[in-house]
Amino acid sequence: MLNQNKNIILVIIFFIILLSISSALIIEFVLGHLPCKFCFYERIPYFISVFLIFVIFFLKKYEKIIFFLLFLTFMFSAFFAFYHLGIEQGFISESFMCNLDNGLTTLSKEELLKELNQKMPSCKDVTFKILGLSLAALNTILSILLSIIFLKFFLNYGSNSTSQYK
Repeated sequence: MLNQNKNIILVIIFFIILLSISSALIIEFVLGHLPCKFCFYERIPYFISVFLIFVIFFLKKYEKIIFFLLFLTFMFSAFFAFYHLGIEQGFISESFMCNLDNGLTTLSKEELLKELNQKMPSCKDVTFKILGLSLAALNTILSILLSIIFLKFFLNYGSNSTSQYK
């Protein structure tokens, strides 16, 4: 069982994660900034974390294991976000996940124009910034902070509570 302070922190983290997901969707669908392929992959850990936090809130079992899974989830998120940031800054070349070439085999002008209009932006192109930071940079910072918090939750689990996982 979580103590009251950790429970409040977890609720705040849950809403920060929901704010992050909804912000990405608003930036995409309302403001019209298309994400690159890597940006789509970087959303996956946030959806996984929403599910895992729901498990903590509703099942109230396996909390310590889930904290470790959340730590790993955001460590992977930080790695991918940092890798994406390196692509944006030119330190790392674009990978196969960012490759814009989808193997065009069409020859007609109409089909070619249709394919060109559906292209995702390059992973190195920053189309949206907040406070001068790209979304990949913000994701790197947030993922590192969340991984540290969940690691502390995991390591301190059982202290100040009467849990079966002490």
